Amino acid sequence: MGQAFLASYLIGLREGLEVTLVVSILIAYLVKSDRRRELLPLWAGVAAAIALAVLFGGLLTYTETTLLADSRSRELFDAVTSVVAVVLVTWMIFWMRRTARRLTGELHGKLDSAIGVGGLAIAGIAFVSVIREGLETALLFYTAAQGATSTVTPLLAISAGIATSVLIGFGLYAGAIRVNLSRFFTVSGVLLVFVAAGIFKYGLHDFQEAGVLPGLHTIAFDITGVLDPTSWYGAAISGMFNITGAPTVLETIAYLAYLLPVLTVFLWPSRRPATPSRTPASPDTETSQHVPA
Repeated sequence: MGQAFLASYLIGLREGLEVTLVVSILIAYLVKSDRRRELLPLWAGVAAAIALAVLFGGLLTYTETTLLADSRSRELFDAVTSVVAVVLVTWMIFWMRRTARRLTGELHGKLDSAIGVGGLAIAGIAFVSVIREGLETALLFYTAAQGATSTVTPLLAISAGIATSVLIGFGLYAGAIRVNLSRFFTVSGVLLVFVAAGIFKYGLHDFQEAGVLPGLHTIAFDITGVLDPTSWYGAAISGMFNITGAPTVLETIAYLAYLLPVLTVFLWPSRRPATPSRTPASPDTETSQHVPA
């Protein structure tokens, strides 16, 4: 198992399922409203978003490997992209937690407005709905794969995660399977908080190696005798959560300073305001269970 396999697979699965759900909602709405002719511009928007996300990922890699000549510049670039990735993944986790239940209604409303304008507007709705997740996936994958010795393993991992999400999304759309999406996004959100904490820790370590932050050689503890980085479990823990056997003091403080408050807020039960009773069949409240029509 590669060092960044689990983290990359989780990123592909989580982000891929969000994209799949959004696209499935849009497709189901067009099909059931007998507007199949609008599917072509919708798929064009999705394809354009995916292409831009892949281009963005390639640009990140090209910038680090070709445009940045010295090691200090590369360390600073990795550090900055890591911090940006942490901000994005944190925002994404809480955004999905807050909007999942009303996602269907919002997408239907936007699509209704776009249909009145034309095919280009429909392509735009699909593009905007997908591009955010695509850019986040590219950035998260780039940062999560930094600790890997080869780019092949994390690339295979994220591809497997995306493929799994597509299969799940197809099964949901076809009605063949049912998944408690609310629980899935909660569990995957918790795991991504750990991943983000590890990315934040990795980013600060890059700042230390670049000489921007002090304490590169001030080690908090050394458990390499227990957490062997060359073992399969050491590689798995390091690749998934970026927990290393001999972190610096600043890395350890940063890891805990991010992990504990963000995890507490994420898991804290949300209070929903009292609202008038709605009909049990209201589709906007069912997004946690299946892909609505």
